[in-house]
Amino acid sequence: MVIRSRYLHSLVALSMLPLAIVGTLFVGFAYLSLFLFHDNLTRVFFYPGLTLWVLASFLWLLVRHQAIVIQVRIAPLFATLAWIITGLCSAIPIASVTGISPTGAIFESFSALTTTGATVLSNLDSMPLSFLMYRQFLQWLGGLGIVIFVVAVLPHLNVGGMKLLKAEVPGPTKDDKLVARTVNTAHYLWLVYGAITLLCALAYYLVGMSWFDAIAHSFSTVSTGGFSTHDASLGFFHSELVYLVSDLFMLMGAINFALHFQLFKIKNPRLYLENEEARSFLLIILSFGLLMSAVLLFSGQTESPLLTLNHAFFILISFITSTGFGAEDFTEWPLAGLFLLLISAYLGGCAGSTAGGSKIIRILILLKLVRREIQRLIHPHGVLTIRYQGRPVDDAVVRNTLAFIFFVILSSTGLTLLLMMTTGLDIWSAVSAVSACLNVLGPAFGDLSSNFQSVNDLGLALLSIAMVLGRLEYLTIIVLFMPKFWQY
Repeated sequence: MVIRSRYLHSLVALSMLPLAIVGTLFVGFAYLSLFLFHDNLTRVFFYPGLTLWVLASFLWLLVRHQAIVIQVRIAPLFATLAWIITGLCSAIPIASVTGISPTGAIFESFSALTTTGATVLSNLDSMPLSFLMYRQFLQWLGGLGIVIFVVAVLPHLNVGGMKLLKAEVPGPTKDDKLVARTVNTAHYLWLVYGAITLLCALAYYLVGMSWFDAIAHSFSTVSTGGFSTHDASLGFFHSELVYLVSDLFMLMGAINFALHFQLFKIKNPRLYLENEEARSFLLIILSFGLLMSAVLLFSGQTESPLLTLNHAFFILISFITSTGFGAEDFTEWPLAGLFLLLISAYLGGCAGSTAGGSKIIRILILLKLVRREIQRLIHPHGVLTIRYQGRPVDDAVVRNTLAFIFFVILSSTGLTLLLMMTTGLDIWSAVSAVSACLNVLGPAFGDLSSNFQSVNDLGLALLSIAMVLGRLEYLTIIVLFMPKFWQY
């Protein structure tokens, strides 16, 4: 393994940043606990935060005279390391407050930061307010982090269809170094992400939530994370208007944030329909939502057709955007409906968003590839080109998309088998659990329909790996296990 010294300095510098960020977060919540929530968790947050700050300062002293160099070749290592450090450190207050095992706390932490929303906790309604808000804010922070990652970094790594984002995202493009581009991109992403979050919190408040719940759920809605301050999730509020507000902002979180930024500039909503991925995403939701409503109506649901329609679209949007909010007894829906939800989770949202899944852009490329091969049977000598947004798609992007889909299938199958072997879960519970974590969705079915408490530590460790693997788009992590990657 050969890594140049300047990259080692950059590696240390990158380690300093997540430590400093999490340390600052801890200190901030220590003050919130002391002065706002008065729930006696000040020490739980303050002392770990201070420790992380001391450690970050020590690392800064080691690298303060060295320039940070992040090239495309080494970017996957930096991205993976940052998420792992942040996830491990963020688990400290979770373990302290809840008393769960370290593995369970790490699972909960990664679930928050990857915006998965799976949980091993119960009795949320009786937990300290500062801790509940901390969980929610972790999702919001993780959502912003992943947006910056997929918009500023992944297009340069040529990870499947993500390279197509390069033509979609405004701002400078540099293939040699990513730091400058990421900083410039982060400026407008902070603006868009923050503005949508504020609008979401206000909308939730106007339809009946308290300010605490409105702010807390705006964090997990815009990040498409799905954590709630209540065990019953959004079903706690028994409000159709809450579902409608959630639908709107889950969709905004699952659509390319570059489009949101363009909307802020040109103020023309038609750009969503003019974008092929966003248009296809909305059409899939419309068709799947109507199909789900039909399944529920024909199964003999006692609700009125309008309530059935509202609930069907709410749960479908919650799954396809990988948010994972729940409603009243949706896990008891017909098996056909639950299977449709599972399929929608694997489809996912748009590239450049907080949503998980395979991303609609990859599904479009895959379908266009199938159509091209069928046309080639009819016109064997024809020149057939796959196009996206009217532009030809490089064959390299097509190949990487196929590789991505292959790893989705391989990871889903392998992790499901391992989970069944290590935990004794039945196949339906294991399949839905792996799907929930790989697609950063959250809810599972079968024995895990309430939460993941019944999964042992080894199973939770496997699912934690699945969350990071799915959140960082498979190939970003898999490339680290290739020997040639380290011959640099």
